[in-house]
Amino acid sequence: MAEATETRGAQSRQRVFLTGASSGIGMALARAYAAQGAVLGLVARRAAELEALRASLPDAAAHRVYALDVTDHATLQDAAHAFMAEFGGADVVIANAGISQGTLTEYQEDLAAFERIMAVNVTAAFATFTPFVARMKALPEHERRRCRLVGIGSVAGIRGLPGAEAYSASKAAVISYCESLRVELRASGIKVVTVAPGYIDTPMTRVNHYRMPFLMPVDVFAGRALRAIAEGDSYRVIPWQMGVVAKLLRLAPNWLYDMAFARAPHKKRNL
Repeated sequence: MAEATETRGAQSRQRVFLTGASSGIGMALARAYAAQGAVLGLVARRAAELEALRASLPDAAAHRVYALDVTDHATLQDAAHAFMAEFGGADVVIANAGISQGTLTEYQEDLAAFERIMAVNVTAAFATFTPFVARMKALPEHERRRCRLVGIGSVAGIRGLPGAEAYSASKAAVISYCESLRVELRASGIKVVTVAPGYIDTPMTRVNHYRMPFLMPVDVFAGRALRAIAEGDSYRVIPWQMGVVAKLLRLAPNWLYDMAFARAPHKKRNL
């Protein structure tokens, strides 16, 4: 009886399933949602970091951790089904897991890095959402309209950056994939939200050896991302200044873009 009461209590709270939770943007999103009283399913490869994160959150015992590699689709889907079975479903699913590395097409050895980046950043997003869609579509209409599938893109997906072929391609794919999914699910009422971060202060960006305009603290980013998700925005660039830059980049003719970025600094090729 006590267990049933606890489960009903959890179902009255927002239920968030989040990949890439052990550091950076994922960790900041987890902290922000936990501060709002959500119950979390936290996914990442590193078990110790996940457990440390859970222990630091309000009501730590309410959250679940799933230590796995998101490219192991069977294990990822098992975690998703376990979370839904325990908490009765999910309200917000965030495909945040992502890696970045400089890649250059002229080097054959960079092919493995290219494939790994696409597998983590793109294919795993599909695998993250897949277990939840049918369950969300089966909900009553008023409940479906509270559901969110969230893809974390990047301004690097707006136009290809030199030396970052794989990362730019992966984030462009995430943006396009989420747009396709958004249109597909429009009639259901389920919102698909694409959040495209600019430069956010995380371990991923701290290795960059070049100036990063409009660099934003990760906790500030998380707060703004949560608002965009709650509002069901179809697409939001954060910070807004990078959104202006992104629009200009979209409009720039190829000759102008090529001239401006041909000598742009490159991301390091080694992780």
